[in-house]
Amino acid sequence: MSDSVFHLLSSTLRNTLDTQGYTTPTPVQSEAIPAVLEGRDLMAGAQTGTGKTAAFALPLIHRLLEEQSAQTCVLVVTPTRELAQQVYEKFVGYAANTQINVTALYGGANINPQKKALEKGAQIVVGTPGRLLDHLHIGTLNLSSVHSLVLDEADRMLDMGFISDIKRLMKKIPSERQTLFFSATYPKNVTNLAYKLLKDPVRIDIAETNSTAETVEQKIHPVDKKRKRELLSFLIGSKNLQQVLVFTKTRQSTESLAKELVLDGLEAEAIHGEKTQGARNRALENFKTGKTRVLVATDVAARGLDIPSLDTVFNFELPHQPEDYVHRIGRTGRAGKSGVAISLVSRDEEGMLAAIETLIDQRIPQEWIQGFEPDMNAEYEHREKRGGRGGEKRRLKRQLQKKAGYKRK
Repeated sequence: MSDSVFHLLSSTLRNTLDTQGYTTPTPVQSEAIPAVLEGRDLMAGAQTGTGKTAAFALPLIHRLLEEQSAQTCVLVVTPTRELAQQVYEKFVGYAANTQINVTALYGGANINPQKKALEKGAQIVVGTPGRLLDHLHIGTLNLSSVHSLVLDEADRMLDMGFISDIKRLMKKIPSERQTLFFSATYPKNVTNLAYKLLKDPVRIDIAETNSTAETVEQKIHPVDKKRKRELLSFLIGSKNLQQVLVFTKTRQSTESLAKELVLDGLEAEAIHGEKTQGARNRALENFKTGKTRVLVATDVAARGLDIPSLDTVFNFELPHQPEDYVHRIGRTGRAGKSGVAISLVSRDEEGMLAAIETLIDQRIPQEWIQGFEPDMNAEYEHREKRGGRGGEKRRLKRQLQKKAGYKRK
């Protein structure tokens, strides 16, 4: 540790890192920690599982130890309740041997305990935009002393429509501050926001924007839409997968798929934005402890989930936004561990698949599963109805097999 950036941190923090088993910093930590300690703004492109929370939490705690202020000096804004809770827990762990108080403010939870925590004083506040604004409105949160602002997973915040809330928060924070901007992807609207908020930032690009982690093996299994659930259950059973995260696009499909998987004999639960915070916490805890084998989730609900041992992710339905594919498969293959991301793709999703492959600039290997091959008659009829020149069904089958890089299993 003495030869790494960790030696820049206080002895208290280094002892905590030793206790928690930290030995070597990740690339984002190596680049971010010195910059944050110097008070520089940061524009970081880092996916989940890269150690980015420690990259900003450790140096910010170090600075607070030097300042010894009782005011709220650090504000971390996250897009979801789950991510806020997990970032909060990380901060608490790193600050365990200090007198620094950390508070989490997010919706779906009773606001009264949050009020009491703020009354006691919190140097670090982690929260979601809506609940932060709630506390500002009722006067229980004062951000006038904030000198360090962190926007974590900024791309997701914009996707979820929080841009107006972020602008309102900015008006309550001193303009003379340090701003740390983290995003897995940098589409134009995210880049524009970063340029508006940052002053001469240090740029950190741990992975190419919109790229997928090399530790994640990606697969496509073409299948008829009506047989997706059957194939999903077959793969989970035949591969004896014990912890599986499955993505769908809507709350309704999340609930219905979880119920169907239970009927197939699999322990499954659904998690989505309309469930209460308590229900979401229980479902996540059951999944982490092995009581639930399959967790079916929407993009919003799964954002920020931190399950280090997760090695398999399924896309039951491809997302409408290609960037969400990057976020989804980033749930596995974290912290250098290997993972597998399997997408079950039906004929009507070919356009979405093409958009995803364009975004990540790679062709995802396709493999047909024996007994679940797509219905060629249906494909032929589909093209005929669209007015295409069908040709013989046999020729069409060869074309589709070639397109999929056909390999029977």
